[in-house]
Amino acid sequence: MSDSQNCVVIIDDHPLFRKGAVQLVEMEGSLGVALEAASGKEGIALANRHKPELILLDLNMKGMDGLETLKALRENECDARIIILTVSDNEEDVLSALRAGADGYLLKDMEPEDIAVELHRAAQGHIVLSDHTSQLIARSLREKTSPKDTGQAGLTAREIDILKLVSRGMSNKLIARELGIVVGTVKVHVKHVLRKLSLNSRVEAAVWAIEHLGN
Repeated sequence: MSDSQNCVVIIDDHPLFRKGAVQLVEMEGSLGVALEAASGKEGIALANRHKPELILLDLNMKGMDGLETLKALRENECDARIIILTVSDNEEDVLSALRAGADGYLLKDMEPEDIAVELHRAAQGHIVLSDHTSQLIARSLREKTSPKDTGQAGLTAREIDILKLVSRGMSNKLIARELGIVVGTVKVHVKHVLRKLSLNSRVEAAVWAIEHLGN
């Protein structure tokens, strides 16, 4: 592939599912070229080499599992949209993945057409969650002692602006561009928002904002 082409890296140790995912991406031509990786290490190498727009990552892999792969990608400053695509609907798996930097969590038993729709949304910068995953996160948030509103949380006007943009699934780069500030400043604000809301991930913050700000 040429350097100018977008690509999607599919990291999954099940050959049949990889083939199906490749076919799905290729049918949706606007997503880019599909590249396969049969392990976490292979996927990291592909991501480093090709700088993909989107990464589809299975959690349950032999050797280096999906969570370890996700953490390594983020530690390597990978800014691709990373979507977990797995069979596990375990609440701890969902929350661990989102806290480690996943931009979405989809289940393999979804209809291929529905997965394709969500991948397009992810590529456009949105957080994508299966219905069941959304319910798990919402339930987890209700069980937490997080503030009930922005006033109780002590959020500043700027932090509220950034929280609203986070709830739209925007990356730090897009938020910085939208507000005319540098990425480093956005990162600091996001960190403050998470601390004030007693949350651990951007996705949790997005769900909190949707429930409390009506975004």
